[in-house]
Amino acid sequence: MKKLYFVACCLCSFLTLHSQSLLTWIPQFPTDNGPLNITVDCNKGNRGLLNYEGGNSNNIYVHMGVITNLSTGPSDWKYTKFTYGTADPLAHATPLGSNKYSYNIANIRSFFNVPVSETILKVTCIFRNAAGTLKQVNSDNSDMYIPVYAAGEFAVRFTLPPFEPRYVPWLEPVTATAGSTLAVTGVSSLAGNLTLKLNGSTVATATSATSISNTITFSNSCNQVVVLEGTNGTVTKKDSFTVYIPPVTATGNLPAGVKDGINYSTTNNDVTLVLFAPLKQNVVVIGDFSNWAINCNYQMTRTPDGQRYFITLTGLIAGTIYKYQYVVDGNLKVADPYTELVLDPENDQYINSTTFPNLPAYPTGSTTGIVSTFQPGAPAYAWTTTGYTRPDKRNIVVYELLLRDFLASSNWQTLTDTLNYIKNLGINAIEILPFNEFEGNSSWGYNPDFYFAPDKAYGTKNNLKKFIDEAHKKGMAVIMDAVLNQATGKSPLAQLYWDPSQNRPAANSPFFNVTSPHPYSIFNDFNHEADATKYMVSRYIRHWLTEYRLDGFRWDLSKGFTQKVCGDVSCWNAYDASRVAIWQRYYDSAQSISTGSYYILEHLANDDEEAALADRGMLLWGKMTDQFNQNTMGYNSNNNLGRAYYKNRSGWNQPLLVTYAESHDEERIMYKNLTFGNSANAAHNVKDLPVALKRTKAMQAVLLMLPGPKMIWEFGELGYDHSIFECTNGTVPTPYGNDQCKLDPKPILWSYAQDPLRKRMYNVVAALNKLRNAKPATFNAGVVTGNLDNGLVKQYNVVHTDLSVVVVANFDVNATTVTVNFPSAGNWSDYLVGSIDTITAGSLSKSMQLAPGEYKVLINKNIKSGLETIFPVPPVPVPAGDGLSLIVYPNPLPFRGNISYTVPGNGQTTIVLYDYSGQRIKTIFEGQVNTGTYVLPVHRSLSALAQGLYIFRITQNGQSKNTVFYKTKP
Repeated sequence: MKKLYFVACCLCSFLTLHSQSLLTWIPQFPTDNGPLNITVDCNKGNRGLLNYEGGNSNNIYVHMGVITNLSTGPSDWKYTKFTYGTADPLAHATPLGSNKYSYNIANIRSFFNVPVSETILKVTCIFRNAAGTLKQVNSDNSDMYIPVYAAGEFAVRFTLPPFEPRYVPWLEPVTATAGSTLAVTGVSSLAGNLTLKLNGSTVATATSATSISNTITFSNSCNQVVVLEGTNGTVTKKDSFTVYIPPVTATGNLPAGVKDGINYSTTNNDVTLVLFAPLKQNVVVIGDFSNWAINCNYQMTRTPDGQRYFITLTGLIAGTIYKYQYVVDGNLKVADPYTELVLDPENDQYINSTTFPNLPAYPTGSTTGIVSTFQPGAPAYAWTTTGYTRPDKRNIVVYELLLRDFLASSNWQTLTDTLNYIKNLGINAIEILPFNEFEGNSSWGYNPDFYFAPDKAYGTKNNLKKFIDEAHKKGMAVIMDAVLNQATGKSPLAQLYWDPSQNRPAANSPFFNVTSPHPYSIFNDFNHEADATKYMVSRYIRHWLTEYRLDGFRWDLSKGFTQKVCGDVSCWNAYDASRVAIWQRYYDSAQSISTGSYYILEHLANDDEEAALADRGMLLWGKMTDQFNQNTMGYNSNNNLGRAYYKNRSGWNQPLLVTYAESHDEERIMYKNLTFGNSANAAHNVKDLPVALKRTKAMQAVLLMLPGPKMIWEFGELGYDHSIFECTNGTVPTPYGNDQCKLDPKPILWSYAQDPLRKRMYNVVAALNKLRNAKPATFNAGVVTGNLDNGLVKQYNVVHTDLSVVVVANFDVNATTVTVNFPSAGNWSDYLVGSIDTITAGSLSKSMQLAPGEYKVLINKNIKSGLETIFPVPPVPVPAGDGLSLIVYPNPLPFRGNISYTVPGNGQTTIVLYDYSGQRIKTIFEGQVNTGTYVLPVHRSLSALAQGLYIFRITQNGQSKNTVFYKTKP
């Protein structure tokens, strides 16, 4: 973020404290048992509350704490006052007009209730709006700190120039030019002899004074040190700051073979840094090697065209991690956009050592803002996968996940250990929400700031590589969600060209549009017709495909890669030849680097443009959430599934539509089933969990049996039923659909995998994917006919010489009779039933009675689904007691289960099956039985039963007992 510096034109006159300071306070030397009045000027610093007062001037609050002798660093606030994000009246700031606010504390120690045993060193403060979504702080977004002194303590400090109130004051040098002047004022807490010095030479003195002022002229280049020295009796105190006078920038050609960013030598003893910074006048690199001081020895050379700055650092030690930043034109400090590891003073402390062992420490007290790093001779990852071939993109089944909400550890190590769970589901591609560096540690990742660094919240770069390596061993591709339509203000690409008065990219930015030309833009919009952006994106593509061996990208908001100005969605959706050309260029770039790498576009534009992109080899998201969910909920409106199949989209020729019912961005199918499902039939109430799960399995069958690539959102295979809008506290905001908690972490419910009903869902999804993997030709190029249109009964055929499939599903809440049309005569197996029951379709059609929610996947080959071997039925428990008894396990009962029964004596025993109305269906067992407990497998013919409640009745010697069970369908 921008720092507070002064250009030469501002240095020619005296500056007043009131007009120039971000934060002022009275008294100038507050004591721990004294008062404190604070005034903030929102025209300064990060301008987070600039012009907020329009109608809201009474809605500004403070968030405060103290730094004591027990604090471990700047973020370790003690005795914090008020709850952040609330409108506590005691935290209310007083509006003064002109974007200024004040807050008054009568006594610092008592206000914060600090024990007398602790020494108060600083008061920390943030001014914010009531919700805490906007805050006024320093220009680098660091918190504001006010020093606190002991009563009667002699101290000195500069009040002019007015540095921002950072944890380490005067850390940032003032930048000036040779011959310029600077107004300087120093003050003391008690009268004393005050002296101002420049580079050790006295320029002004004051005797028995509490302030001293002078105008200092700078005649030399490089570092100039201004010192305020005060003496009170035997006590001497000093304060100082640095002024940097940059030398004339040298010009030279780039060394051969280097590119933007970090360039290592073959010896690992030197590195050449290159920064793309057209229109800038000088750049200095600072870091460990310069003791974080701006030094003429680290002034970078500018190329003759003025586009780039470079420097070669020598004498480096291989394996050492070096920390550094660029200081640009003296008024901006940024990290390297191409760094692969950033250090963040606000967030690194919350990353545990298991996730990221030996994370380098941030250089607290030496600099501010995000720090970049380089490591010559870094330990390389030894790849172990050989013979890996990417799955055919026409038949990938993508498992989309957010690492934060998938695993409690949220790291690559645990995800690597979880690969078998995903592999056993039949998945052959894993798509992970953005994992290049994003702001904060807890995020969906769509707020990127550094594009070449894996986010530390998920672990180290080599653990990421190991995850990709192990996924490849199991035949699974790894796809990264790429966010190149936007970047946050913390990105150095944005910071380098920023308009602080408008809080947006400057008009001369080589990367960003000043404002977005299209709807739904967030943060800062890239101009993908700009050469600088094209170059950076091509480097990004190469970096991830080669360094990390990724298999491709899912491109977020790909429709936003355009310079066409559109104020509404219909204009934005229309065919845009320039946008197609942009994507053709990026796609060609990837294929030249990694042939066959995937490009999945979240385009959601008109069919003609999407078809054109598919013809070029790109895959496109096929959002069908609302339509699938209308079917699962049992509603006969907006439930047309025709567009789930690519050929039903105008102009489409290629089977590259990634159809899905759930994604990271959509409401969970099961949540809506249970919350809004059709309850008209009490015996088949969609709001009941078993019913809702059964209907979602039917949805998965209809989705996954369609040819072409598919996608499943994490835990969809277990019927995840927490709302996407659920807040961290477990509530769903009212009115429903309020987005305020959409990005909040969601419960991680691996316990679902232990629930028999939910495990059954997993089994079914796995079986369906097993069929896809066994017969890829069918799901690459099979021809689809039938009814996916309006109506609650869906029936379609997939015809191919290798395998043909008939899918039928009743999404009504009532039973129905369906005439199933077969593409050919012969035997058709019910794939999802444990036994091979055959259906002869001599007339090419057959009438079937389907219970509500019932579905069938019929195939013309003898292929077993394997459902019996996945999560087999556990041992049957023994009925309690020694009387006549019977239990069913599992209950609810799928196609296969057991009866455990106990008889108290010898005698003729019968077990009869009845429907819930009491009508006899069949005798399950009849014979002479002696005293004891027995287990009887339930005959597979029970699989023909419709879903619903049934009764087993056991009778012996005139005694009877009934057991009710719920029959499900696979």
